Amino acid sequence: MKENLHCLVTGVTGYIGGRLVPELLKKGYHVRVLSRDTDRLQGRPWINDVEVVEADVLEAETLPTALEHIDVAYYLIHSMSGKGSSEFHNRDVQAARNFGNIASQQNVDRIIYLGGLGDPDDQLSEHLASRQKTGSILRESGVSVTEFRAAVVVGSGSKSFEMVRYLTERVPIMICPSWVYSKVQPIAIRNVLQYLVSTIENPATEDEIIEIGGSSVITYADMMKIYAEVNGLKRILIPVPVLSPTLSSHWVHWMTPIPASLARPLIEGLKNDVVVQDDKTQNLFPEIKPLSYKRAVELAITRIDTDDVETTWNDALISSKGDEEPVILKTKEGLNIERRIRTVNASPQHVFETFASLGGQKGWPAFQWAWKLRGIMDRLVGGVGFRRGRRHPTELRVGDALDFWRVEAIKPGELLRLRAEMKVPGRAWLEFQAKKEDKTTTKLVQTAYFAPKGLFGLLYWYGLYPFHSLIFSRMIEKLAQQAENNKRL
Repeated sequence: MKENLHCLVTGVTGYIGGRLVPELLKKGYHVRVLSRDTDRLQGRPWINDVEVVEADVLEAETLPTALEHIDVAYYLIHSMSGKGSSEFHNRDVQAARNFGNIASQQNVDRIIYLGGLGDPDDQLSEHLASRQKTGSILRESGVSVTEFRAAVVVGSGSKSFEMVRYLTERVPIMICPSWVYSKVQPIAIRNVLQYLVSTIENPATEDEIIEIGGSSVITYADMMKIYAEVNGLKRILIPVPVLSPTLSSHWVHWMTPIPASLARPLIEGLKNDVVVQDDKTQNLFPEIKPLSYKRAVELAITRIDTDDVETTWNDALISSKGDEEPVILKTKEGLNIERRIRTVNASPQHVFETFASLGGQKGWPAFQWAWKLRGIMDRLVGGVGFRRGRRHPTELRVGDALDFWRVEAIKPGELLRLRAEMKVPGRAWLEFQAKKEDKTTTKLVQTAYFAPKGLFGLLYWYGLYPFHSLIFSRMIEKLAQQAENNKRL
């Protein structure tokens, strides 16, 4: 391992960048991260192990400090939103030019870039062409560039995979346009990270364009069929001759969390076959064994079924002004999220003790009758009901039953996460956090997570939202009041 090697990672609030940082730290590298708004990095588990620099690749004057004394810079930035396709292309070009020029001035040894797979001799979509143009612009700087090109990255949370996931889960009979029969070579997120990290100490990869993919060459239709097979779903695909990218993107907009503005450039790129054309990767990285698409799907689903909620903790919810919305509704990595935040005039320990004593004989701080009614309904359909109570009135440990919840994670003085064991069309969690704000106040964060199963799960979530809104709003207010009262005792 190169001693004291300094890496810069851009795009750390994105899917790849956020997962790359801990992998580099495991290797012992010094890591600096670049973000336009460093407040958005709050809550990242690695934040205290990295150097943070606020800069914007579209503002060249902000980049010298970020790139100073850097050996290897990871460029993981590309635009997909905007008023038009030409806008994200122009932004990509300008950003790459700024970054490459300043990297050259700061004597950066190498830039590692993750772009898009596709035969440049084909008539590529503007999105794919822009991804490859970005690599060319970076090379014009004179800095050594290693450009990886990948197609669909398979992992819970990636846009392309989530599009397949949501469409397959929610639509039993799918009208499939011609693009679903294009060939693709999807790659598991863990393989992508292996390539990105391993290339640092592999001099043979310098100044190379390296195509990477998994072991499966399939179609997008196959991707949906395999996903359905792994999840025990039966799906019917009906091909149609044409379906414009505009109509397709609006269909994706309504059936998945991905907005039409992001779906359209993705869909336009699906008309191209995106498969690895040479065996360079096997020769350069013989130690890396690409996973099949089916195995990558199984691993992604395992994250959802077990540890996926933890990946949402890093979600940045603070605006550039530092203020927060009292209620945040969003979807991330297949989860519907309902989050409320209150500032409490009490210590984190007092706040933690308040929410850690929920349930059992003490009950719930708002609408106790509604919780009991939900338990009765659960019992009628064969669920655990509301009668289990809790092992101890104030102490909790992982694995404890708490009414119709089970303690999944607990950090004394900081966090409690409960997993629902009542009958629901999906998976549900309720999480509480106590975050120190200043000497006298604490931020109480209350979050409900729900991973719906199929269309019924989605209807269940939105159908109950008015009741959740009332109950959860009252609950956080009561918890805040109780914590402040406990402080005075």
